[in-house]
Amino acid sequence: MNKFKLFRVTIVISFLIVFSVFGTNQQAFKSKIVFTNNCIVAHRGAWKKNNLPQNSIASLKRTIELKFTGSEFDVRMTADDSLVINHDPEFHNLQIEKTKYGDLIKFKLSNGEKLPTLREYIKIGIQNNTSTRLVCEIKPSEISKERGQIVASKVVQLFQKLNAEEFAAFISFDYDILKKIRALNPIVSTQYLEGDKSPEQIKADGISGLDCHFSVFKDHPDWIERAKKNNITLNAWTVNDIVDMDWLVANGFDFITTNEPELLLERIKLSPVSKGMKLFWSDEFNGKGLPDSTKWNYDIGGEGWGNNELQYYTKADTLNAKVNNGSLKIKVLKQKTKNNDYTSARLLTKGKADFLYGKIEIRAKLPAGRGLWPAIWMLGNNSSEVGWPKCGEIDIMEHVGFDKDSVFGTIHTEAYNHVKHTQKGKKIFIKNPYGEFHDYSIDWTPESIDFMVDGKIFNHFANEHNSINEWPFEHPFYLVMNIAVGGGLGGQKGIDENVFPGTMEVDYVRFYKLEK
Repeated sequence: MNKFKLFRVTIVISFLIVFSVFGTNQQAFKSKIVFTNNCIVAHRGAWKKNNLPQNSIASLKRTIELKFTGSEFDVRMTADDSLVINHDPEFHNLQIEKTKYGDLIKFKLSNGEKLPTLREYIKIGIQNNTSTRLVCEIKPSEISKERGQIVASKVVQLFQKLNAEEFAAFISFDYDILKKIRALNPIVSTQYLEGDKSPEQIKADGISGLDCHFSVFKDHPDWIERAKKNNITLNAWTVNDIVDMDWLVANGFDFITTNEPELLLERIKLSPVSKGMKLFWSDEFNGKGLPDSTKWNYDIGGEGWGNNELQYYTKADTLNAKVNNGSLKIKVLKQKTKNNDYTSARLLTKGKADFLYGKIEIRAKLPAGRGLWPAIWMLGNNSSEVGWPKCGEIDIMEHVGFDKDSVFGTIHTEAYNHVKHTQKGKKIFIKNPYGEFHDYSIDWTPESIDFMVDGKIFNHFANEHNSINEWPFEHPFYLVMNIAVGGGLGGQKGIDENVFPGTMEVDYVRFYKLEK
């Protein structure tokens, strides 16, 4: 081999070594990108708390600083083919698609920034960022479908050119834009915003995920499990209310898009999910008509129910139990039935769901009025065999109308019960239980039961490890929800005949348990 050939071989080998090392370093760099596992996508960046402009560089930087898993932004194309970041089709009354970029940047955002280009946004978005996705919404063109396809191509190409594909997740209301993106890059994340296609169709077309308004999932709750079964990611927008946040967190959504990312972070910390629990059983009452018969049974009759109560419990009667507008209404009426002057409903999960250890949450608004006795409580599944109180009873929430603005949390067992006046219960004052919803819950472990209102523990019952007479709470229980009239407790101060009808409104019931 002559010296020239040897030199060429040496150069090639050196190049390969350098390339190999460079490639390894690149791979090592890429492996440092570990997207935050908090499901929070800041809608148009984290802008609201610090009063930053939406879709601004400042709101993007703030999202990355707070390490949310995604920063969402909107892309449009100007008349001279510049890709810019803006949600609305107009900027300072100028139609973006029909205006040149030079004319648009004559106007500033509220913090003095100019209208950012996509190139600027991406460069800032990948700088010192190892945790936050760039969630890029490509707006459909108002000029033509074809222009939307051109925009999609340009956006994908720019991410490729800037080596930023690993950070990208593309979303759009235009299904064809997403299909175009998939054709250009089959492995990049794509999520559909409209909510008119099932998880199965999304999967068949190669789209990565559903990113719908949260109401779509409430109307189609089965889509949640169907999406998970088909490995379709779940995102919901734009979620700013804590009740909706809690529901989505409980159901294990991959992403939640919100204008309140800091609030969502706090809700995640408070959720049982953050403690390793999983939603095991729930009813969000999103249907219409009678309660879901796959989840609820009824106690029926009017023989006093062991407490000298005066109501008759009906079966599957929408006058007494009805679901509409996202909640269950249990209603007590002044209505003659057999030997009773009142009708009500007593719903139970017996035969439908077994609860044993975990957290049970019920969000409810109570009926007001002397003589009414609403309750949310539990009995051992063996109640028919061993009877009360051997089966055990857990009163998550009891309220009597003559004792305004307060609720009780109590346990009854063979050793501790109200017949012996040894029951273990406590009372807590709450503000406006009639006009507002409150969260009533228990944390139930093999060692103790904690009773809570709005997350505050007010009664703690510990397992004394003596016998089943003190602690029968090691077998499954079922849940009961009802309104009684009168009775040994509710009727102590008489009945106000002007309080009828009375309604207990239940927003949801959720049961979490530790994942095995």
